[in-house]
Amino acid sequence: MTTPPSAATRPSFPHLLRVTVFAIGALMLLVTVGVVLHQPLLIPPLAASAALVHGAPGLPLAQPRNLVGGHLMSAAIGFATLAVAGSSAWAAAVAAGLSLGAMMLTHLSHSPAVATAVIVVLQAPHPVPFLPLLALGACLLVAIGLLPGRIGGHPVRYPVSW
Repeated sequence: MTTPPSAATRPSFPHLLRVTVFAIGALMLLVTVGVVLHQPLLIPPLAASAALVHGAPGLPLAQPRNLVGGHLMSAAIGFATLAVAGSSAWAAAVAAGLSLGAMMLTHLSHSPAVATAVIVVLQAPHPVPFLPLLALGACLLVAIGLLPGRIGGHPVRYPVSW
């Protein structure tokens, strides 16, 4: 295993290409699942999650427990906030802050998941299709994140921890 590039080091072209291709592939799979099920798949927060999984696979924020747990916890907080305060930008801000605090408290920090709470409050989706789809999307990101390290050439094997 090689050392991951530092912030000051420019990644190699093959590494950039691999990261880009896998991130696009992961997001295209999420879009395909969304189209087949006639449900959009939270592309903004999951795109940010894909960026972490493929661009910084060694970070604690990118690990499967944080990715899946953070999104699901934030969605639950979003639904609770929606039930108490309704759908507004003010309530979305509260849900985002509560999600951040809850993720930090439970060691499930995954910053893109804060956007999931915001989306829940602002769009008020029905929880029954939304939560399983969110779980599916997050799990697909983890599954696709496993591939680059197994194919070779990725500086950090994902996941570092479960």
